[in-house]
Amino acid sequence: MVTGFSIIGGKPLEASTESRSGSIYGIDPATGAKLEPAYHHASVEDLDRAAKLAEEARATYSGLSGRERARFLRHIAAGMEATGAEIVGRAHRETALSEARLKGELARTVNQLRLFAHVVEEGSWANARIDPAQPERKPLPRADIRSVLRALGVVAVFGSSNFPLAFSVAGGDTASALAAGNPVIVKAHSAHPGTSELVGQVVCESVRACGLPAGVFALLFGAGSELGAALVAHPVVKAVGFTGSLSAGRSLMKIAASRPEPIPCFMEMSSSNPLVVLPEALATRGTQIANGLFGSFTLGVGQFCTKPGLVYLPRNEAADALVATLKSLVEQSQPSAMLTETICGNHHSGVAARKRNGAVVTLAEGAASPGGSSAAPALFEVRGSEMLRSPELAHEIFGPSTLVIRYEDRAELLALLNAVEGQLTATVHGTDADIAANIDLIRVLERKAGRLVVNGFPTGVEVCHAMVHGGPFPATSESRMTSVGSQAIYRFVRPVCYQDFPQAALPDELKNENPLGIWRLIDGEFTRAAVASGVPESAGKV
Repeated sequence: MVTGFSIIGGKPLEASTESRSGSIYGIDPATGAKLEPAYHHASVEDLDRAAKLAEEARATYSGLSGRERARFLRHIAAGMEATGAEIVGRAHRETALSEARLKGELARTVNQLRLFAHVVEEGSWANARIDPAQPERKPLPRADIRSVLRALGVVAVFGSSNFPLAFSVAGGDTASALAAGNPVIVKAHSAHPGTSELVGQVVCESVRACGLPAGVFALLFGAGSELGAALVAHPVVKAVGFTGSLSAGRSLMKIAASRPEPIPCFMEMSSSNPLVVLPEALATRGTQIANGLFGSFTLGVGQFCTKPGLVYLPRNEAADALVATLKSLVEQSQPSAMLTETICGNHHSGVAARKRNGAVVTLAEGAASPGGSSAAPALFEVRGSEMLRSPELAHEIFGPSTLVIRYEDRAELLALLNAVEGQLTATVHGTDADIAANIDLIRVLERKAGRLVVNGFPTGVEVCHAMVHGGPFPATSESRMTSVGSQAIYRFVRPVCYQDFPQAALPDELKNENPLGIWRLIDGEFTRAAVASGVPESAGKV
């Protein structure tokens, strides 16, 4: 049952606490209808209370074993599955996303919770390193030096608009922060407040069932600029996870950097995801690529951060045929409801700006939108030389459109790719011979994107250990990190070194006998063995 209130200390706030600050409603994008109940804005005083409880919970929660945190994460996953019908139903009404898509997103969300549960239960993620003392070393002895990763502290997480489950209340940012031992305060996205509350209730029930301090988790509703700014500025908060627009992300980054104690912000913000089709692939399967490309840039009404928004093709007959297929697919397409009226309005504004640009040709548009929050696919084309003169054409348009860039020769293609900003993904379609002949192109894309895709399409991000969902600015604020996959946990920890500590005072990960049975780096060699005199014989060379 949804109540319309933020959740602090495991309980919904009373109306009298919040009503003075205003309220928001979930909106059905398909009809424009308001969805009850009204969601009351949390005040700055409410935020202070949530932060105080989170800080009180920090020491206890961060001191839990990996097994105990894993139990908590698995309890959340099971709770989301048990209430999946209610969560999916509400999300469908608030987003107009299909129930099939939302069921898949629910499965992804619970799977990533269980992935992090496995990671922290096994324990080797903590990167335990031990350099035993060498008292006889000349000319100077070496102290006993050990290090391990430790939680940063309270983490602020901002729910995203386009993934109401996987990148929201119990999504990847929250799951990885909790796995690392950090209490979390979530600022819910106003596009799907009921969905956020239902998931928040599941998390709070898991906090209670696992006997954890109530401050481990809080869920706040409120105006994005006011409450979000206060959350990032709050002195208790030690890191931020955010998925959203470039403008909002940069604003929060400035707040985080200007604090008396600056904090890290892990922001996913803007990506156009270039896709290149090389000659042999273009000649042998251009129609197949066109069909896959259309499905990719219109998937979810183009509301994926990995949507291919830039397509690089040569000026030849094979490329003409691919474009003709794309043009036909777009012309036959129908409009669909986007997530919110604001997102839809921004898409229409971006499309209108491209139409006004004299260098850009509008190749095709889908059926006219009936208005409201609906948008139809659009296909544009521009010469490579014009693209180099107007780099702003490469900026992301969030929604079902893509821009074809027609280049004259290989030198111009390389110049175009070198001019591209940081991206989440870059895709290349080519035969083995194509790839072998274009290694320099691959090397350019390595510098530009966090994930390179060959002969596939970038929409859809697998949740696994090797996945990287990140990239150079403006795709993210920190290109060395990922927000998807088990490596996402490293955003919310820092290394702590212990020199000449007695065994009883060391974390379990660093004790001689290795009570957790984890992999550790001892004198430069990975091993699960206990620390003995010298280097363990069973150690395996790095």
